[in-house]
Amino acid sequence: MKKHQFYIFSIFFLLFLLTVPTTLVQAQEPYGIRSLSYGLLPGGARFAAQNSTSESLGSTAQRPPSPVEKYGMLPIYGRDIQNGTYEIEVISSSSMFRIIHAELTVADGRMEAVLTLSGTGYLKLFMGTGQEALAGNADSYIGFEEDPDGQYTYRIPVEALNKGLDCAAFSKRKEKWYDRVILFDASSLPEDALLVELPDYDAIEAAMKAWEKNQASASRTTEGDSSEAPTEPPASSSDPIKSPAITSNTALAPASPITLTHADGEYAIEATLSGGSGKSGIVSPTLLIIRDQKAYARIQWSSSNYDYMLVGNEKYFNTAAEGSNSLFEIPVTAMDTEMPVIADTTAMGTPHEVPYTLTFYSDTIGPKSRMPQEAAKRVVLMALIIIIAGGILNHILKKRNR
Repeated sequence: MKKHQFYIFSIFFLLFLLTVPTTLVQAQEPYGIRSLSYGLLPGGARFAAQNSTSESLGSTAQRPPSPVEKYGMLPIYGRDIQNGTYEIEVISSSSMFRIIHAELTVADGRMEAVLTLSGTGYLKLFMGTGQEALAGNADSYIGFEEDPDGQYTYRIPVEALNKGLDCAAFSKRKEKWYDRVILFDASSLPEDALLVELPDYDAIEAAMKAWEKNQASASRTTEGDSSEAPTEPPASSSDPIKSPAITSNTALAPASPITLTHADGEYAIEATLSGGSGKSGIVSPTLLIIRDQKAYARIQWSSSNYDYMLVGNEKYFNTAAEGSNSLFEIPVTAMDTEMPVIADTTAMGTPHEVPYTLTFYSDTIGPKSRMPQEAAKRVVLMALIIIIAGGILNHILKKRNR
């Protein structure tokens, strides 16, 4: 390669790096894939250069922390646990704040834990709400330490197990505090670690949900129905009780899309999927379509085996080409909270309806250009421009050399 050709190639390669996404990260979530989020080199450089001392609060008003406690759950304090260090499961209110490993240390009634997060998106934590973090002293912030694998770990005080603890997290990218709630699950400790006996909270919660479901069903019975609605929660039983959750027979809410204040058009929005076997996932960010200020989403699955989805009492059919991953346009009936849906899969031969929940996050609504498909189009377009421009320039230089 001649010197002038090398320079031409170098210039266009640098332009390519500066105009297209350079990192593609697939994040694994509890029940499937929350896939395809992109980072830009210019954006990364911009965050580093700002070094802003001002901090703001994330959209905690729009997305309140999800409950993490179960019915009847009582807190377990340090005095109820043998001194020692234990691995423990931690439940989080947000799939964007996923704790993949936790180690609890108990010493003379005091507890602390080292948490390892699934990503590196949070610079610091605060044991309290985001509002309290803004009003608090910077000395009370808990910074991260990087482990040998490059993952962020945080050493935090633990007030109690089996209790929802406010834990605000400061986003590196958004430079805002976000409210999270975490719960240290005492039942995941070794049996000999606890000095108290735990109730079967799963059975209690399942029984309460079953009772609530029966109450709701009873309220819909006709006047001529001779059956009586139960007025007391069911007594505990030694028989195993399965949580009803969402089934194909569950009466879903009408499929009425919610109203948003955004202008009509197409946007990107982050979404998570829960339920099923955990083997299937959806592409996120996904396409959000606003028509007459009503919200609709285009859901693309990681499988081609889904032929229809149910939202409320309405059925939506697969619009993807044969052999492509299943694609549906459905109304968004809830934002920042779980939205129940049913998807019919043919993966097991006989069609089978599977209950899922989708969660759409309003504070992630952004330009359509964040969509993976749009980024791929930009990559192809830039590659074509570079090839054509490079060919023309090379032709001109050759002509001059003659």
